[in-house]
Amino acid sequence: MKTTGAVTHAQRKATEEAIRSAGDRALLITPPRRDTVVELVTALRERPIPGVQDFLPAAETVLLTLDSPRAAEAVHRSLTTLLVTLNAERSAAVSRGTSADKALRVEPVSIPVRYDGADLDDVARMLDVTTAEVIAAHTGTVWRCAFVGFAPGFGYLESPDGRLSVARRAQARTSIPAGAVALAGGYSAVYPRSTPGGWQLIGTTDLRMWDVERDPPALIRAGATVRFLDARDGG
Repeated sequence: MKTTGAVTHAQRKATEEAIRSAGDRALLITPPRRDTVVELVTALRERPIPGVQDFLPAAETVLLTLDSPRAAEAVHRSLTTLLVTLNAERSAAVSRGTSADKALRVEPVSIPVRYDGADLDDVARMLDVTTAEVIAAHTGTVWRCAFVGFAPGFGYLESPDGRLSVARRAQARTSIPAGAVALAGGYSAVYPRSTPGGWQLIGTTDLRMWDVERDPPALIRAGATVRFLDARDGG
């Protein structure tokens, strides 16, 4: 893999230090920039590294499991090169005034939503806007899945501007139905199954977030982009 531009010794050393052992068959990567997590996941999916069995992204880290302990050194070297390349590509894109984010160039997953959530009015009050403005902001954003967690198919979707950031409910609900569209802590999400939860509910969708008969089962994977559509507009 070719790097873009010169890389200083300090930059490479910082990149190497971002990769730590997590036992003898795993590596934990903590990139210096949070948005590098999604870029790294996209790159690992497009260009698998020999010796990597699987990877699990979180909000600020990526955990790689290895085929065997013997693969650790080679994988560490490949990861260092990959992270240096991603950082160089981002710097070059910034200097050109363009985007190095490949995920944003892929067609987003479209999710039609009925904006009938029980907390929609409360969300509008918290943000000091109208419910129509909440809907417009939610549908007008290209969301990106930072990571998947809590339940299979539950993607934590982040927006570029964070304008719909609201707190979780003071008291969680004992049951939230599958397909509920929600906001909390700067993220949006769709509940893949009925479960307790404390997110603010703003709508519902009929799409299944998790289906074992589908390949892959998750409709939304880490790194994917998502656009919500107002079902009233024929979305």
